[in-house]
Amino acid sequence: MSADEQFRPVRPPTRRVGVGSVTSTPAPSTGHLPPELTSFVGRRTELAEMKNLLSTARLVTLTGIGGVGKTRLALRAASTAGRAFGDGVWLVELADVSDPALLVEVAAAALGLRDDPARPLPEVVVEFLSARKSLLVLDNCEQLVEAVARLVATWLSACQDLRILATSREPLDIAGETVVPVPPLLVPDPDRAPSRRAQPRYDAVTLFADRASAVVPGLDLSEATRATVARICARLDGLPLAIELAAARMRTLSPEQILARLDDRYGLLTRASRSAPMRQQTLRWCIDWSYQLCDPAEQRLWARLSVFAGGFEFDAAEQICGADLAPADPLDVLSSLVDKSILIRIESDGVVRFRMLETVREYGRQKLQEIGEYAQMCRRHRDWYEQMALAADNEWVSDRQTYWTARLDREQPNLRSALEYCLAEDTEQAVTTGLRTAAGLLGFWVFRGLYGEGRRFIDRLLRNHPALQPIPDRFTALHAGAVMAVMQSDVPAATALVEEARVLVEQDRTPATQGRIAHLDGAVALYSGELALATSHLERAVELLDSDRPGFVCLAAVAGLGFAYVVAGDTQRATARYQQMLSITEACGETLFRSSALCVLAIAAWQEDERSRANELLQQALRVNGNMGSPLVAAVALEALAWTAHADGDAERAAVLMGAAEELDQSHGKVASIVPIVPQHHDECVRLTRSALGARRFDAALAKGRAMAIDEAVAYGLGEQSTDTKPTWGPGVALTKRERQVAGLITQGLTNKQIAAELVISQRTAAGHVEHILTKLGFTSRAQVAAWIAKTE
Repeated sequence: MSADEQFRPVRPPTRRVGVGSVTSTPAPSTGHLPPELTSFVGRRTELAEMKNLLSTARLVTLTGIGGVGKTRLALRAASTAGRAFGDGVWLVELADVSDPALLVEVAAAALGLRDDPARPLPEVVVEFLSARKSLLVLDNCEQLVEAVARLVATWLSACQDLRILATSREPLDIAGETVVPVPPLLVPDPDRAPSRRAQPRYDAVTLFADRASAVVPGLDLSEATRATVARICARLDGLPLAIELAAARMRTLSPEQILARLDDRYGLLTRASRSAPMRQQTLRWCIDWSYQLCDPAEQRLWARLSVFAGGFEFDAAEQICGADLAPADPLDVLSSLVDKSILIRIESDGVVRFRMLETVREYGRQKLQEIGEYAQMCRRHRDWYEQMALAADNEWVSDRQTYWTARLDREQPNLRSALEYCLAEDTEQAVTTGLRTAAGLLGFWVFRGLYGEGRRFIDRLLRNHPALQPIPDRFTALHAGAVMAVMQSDVPAATALVEEARVLVEQDRTPATQGRIAHLDGAVALYSGELALATSHLERAVELLDSDRPGFVCLAAVAGLGFAYVVAGDTQRATARYQQMLSITEACGETLFRSSALCVLAIAAWQEDERSRANELLQQALRVNGNMGSPLVAAVALEALAWTAHADGDAERAAVLMGAAEELDQSHGKVASIVPIVPQHHDECVRLTRSALGARRFDAALAKGRAMAIDEAVAYGLGEQSTDTKPTWGPGVALTKRERQVAGLITQGLTNKQIAAELVISQRTAAGHVEHILTKLGFTSRAQVAAWIAKTE
């Protein structure tokens, strides 16, 4: 039996509801819903989910920030489900109701009931609803959420055949409630315009185009315009109300002009249809509505949390923003902001983070400035992330490295924001904090291949009020900048930084500072091809730096010395140094230096013609790198694996591996730092491989490697994936029509549960389709399916 058949009621006879009340016969199923005056765009997944839920759940509440489209979705879902509720679907508008005592009266009016002097109106309403299998849409419950919750609980208890679909910025929080968060519309990558074929996948762009064509008849978005519209939609977080208001500006502005004015979105997005509710006439009024529904503690925390960029975790929110909220508890207030859809909760790999839509964050930032706390919060934010960078640096060579790498990955937007604030504030504290934060991020920047970003920040910080910079902090920043410059083979820039650092050492001579200078001198000499000078400086650096509790600089010096021996052909000394590194790192649980040590030990073995051992060590390095995913380690290992592959006679594999290493190197700012030191190995491998394959086959194999993402390239390097028969989108791929549908939904980021709802199939069936697709295409992840389809559009 279908859901429609299961819930299609037998119409009861006409009945009188109370003495003197209206004699009511149910109207057609959706006759009590307002007509749609504009086209409904997207939300296919949500509609499918709503259809399934309304067939089983008695109370479904759509939650989300104002302007996200809860009302439109609820009305479309109710209209679609109308056939299952033959006794009627009614809309009860609550946005303009501020007195809880009026709730029943408003509901009765929507149901077409009149007061009965002989009976209480609540009793009349309950009797009416209890006699019918119907759906009640309660729209905008948030301002009276507690009173609505009590009323809904009463109705559901007394009316066994009643279904309720509510919209609210926070859940009703009663037994039996199913809460469905309504997300913003899907937006494309702002740096990549969607093709005409891909555009329908992005509901945000479709909505803008639809509403813009209503005010500019005949509008046809060119490729350049689609790219601009994609950036507009991304800047507006895919928020439907904001997109509609922006599209309305097409009467007088081009998309480029709209995009340029979005820095003042609240000033720009001010004209809606006159028929829209007052709270949706402008973007500011819409967000004002949410703000007024918050109590003072929630309003203050909302404003303070706007200091974060890109999201945050509770410990940061508590320490930076939680002061002076007493008697409110920061955790309770933050939870309330999640309930009220001000914050979005995101959980990944066991870590819970929170973020605001940029529209909500900008509003909070304006409120923070109004209450006079903006500068204070920025300073707290700056200082918190300085302490985070210093803690990460202190624990970098330890079993905490995995934690810090993942945490710093997540916190990159906040770290950048903190550094920018340091650059903007003309105080000694800000200048010092900026230098310390940047220097503390050296290990992270190096192993993440973020040389360019790190160098840019350090260069700007060094130029920022140098007279205010304490000598030790300036020296440490100069050292960090020189390390990254030399690893990018920018020897002139590195040399200039080293010379300035050398002058400062004369004012603060300690073994640590002298050891750092020796490390830099050795690194510059190594990248300049002066091996004897390099080994001399690096040996001195290793002697001077603290090996009892080695940090990044100490291990970097040991690694540099070992590699200098490798390049010089002194395999015995090189192996001794890298075995020393392995002993240190294995003892403390460090990962990144350990995996890089395995790489260079492999190169030493390869130079001794121990190809099997070299291959084994390189694959071990890739596995140790594992979850860390350092592009530096991966690029070095893949490059060296290409050399061993060619030596073993597999020219095509060698070319694919070189292509993968080259792509990692270029996309991460030239991270394969061994190639400039031993270019003869790379150049010889290219020459011999091209000769073996011929130019056409070599270029094709190189292109295969370049097309690989880092996970795919590592899997190939480990021999866990083949690229020999790369499928293409077309008749040659043996996917069924249903599997092609599922593949398209995978590309949209849908889970198995969401795919099942979209196609109205069981979740188990959806999972089976996904497994068949992965097997047929030879892939191991959903991301590969999405990337493959994107490439073949």
